[in-house]
Amino acid sequence: MNQRPRTPDETYGPALQKAEKEFCQLDPWQAAIRAAVAFEAQSPSAGVFQVPYFGQLFHIEWPQASVQRANEQRKVDIATRILLLHDLLTADGTPMADQWIAFRNLPGGLGYDAAFRGRASMRLSHAFGTELSTFVDVATAHGGERLTFGDASFLFRALPRVWLAVVVHLADDEFPAEANVLFDGAASHYLPTEDLAVLGGMLAGQLVKAAKAR
Repeated sequence: MNQRPRTPDETYGPALQKAEKEFCQLDPWQAAIRAAVAFEAQSPSAGVFQVPYFGQLFHIEWPQASVQRANEQRKVDIATRILLLHDLLTADGTPMADQWIAFRNLPGGLGYDAAFRGRASMRLSHAFGTELSTFVDVATAHGGERLTFGDASFLFRALPRVWLAVVVHLADDEFPAEANVLFDGAASHYLPTEDLAVLGGMLAGQLVKAAKAR
């Protein structure tokens, strides 16, 4: 008997419930400072975080832990809700490292590096290894900022202190096409490594989906 695939809510539900429980115990002012986001108090015991995420503003109510896109009523997917709550829970205020590192160099990243490459890097290399102009177009359309690595590369500010870079190397006579997702060296001070894997996969998925829709 075949079992049906688990839904995202079934897969990530326990993690969301744990994050929500911890979130209500936050000192919101300290969390806002550490994560470099705004917090607006609505009463002595309630308020709203304003968190930019990939160029969109999200409101996170404290202590309820409800997550909403600013000025929108659309339901926010569970993975994004967890990422935004975890950023506020994990952030410790460490300055940006101004240095890019590979996923395998994140805490505990080496053991999951092969899976991460399949989730992110290989998808990007297959989509853009011979389509550099398409990569440039979709990366720019998704808020990417041009960098100088490889044949083309872009910076993506996922969260105020969680930055990713996507670097594409075109195929040549000696080497196949290659793409890499890199992280600012301080990223682990703002999200757990598991969340950074999800974040890199989500970014790769968005770019590949946009390329296929052209």
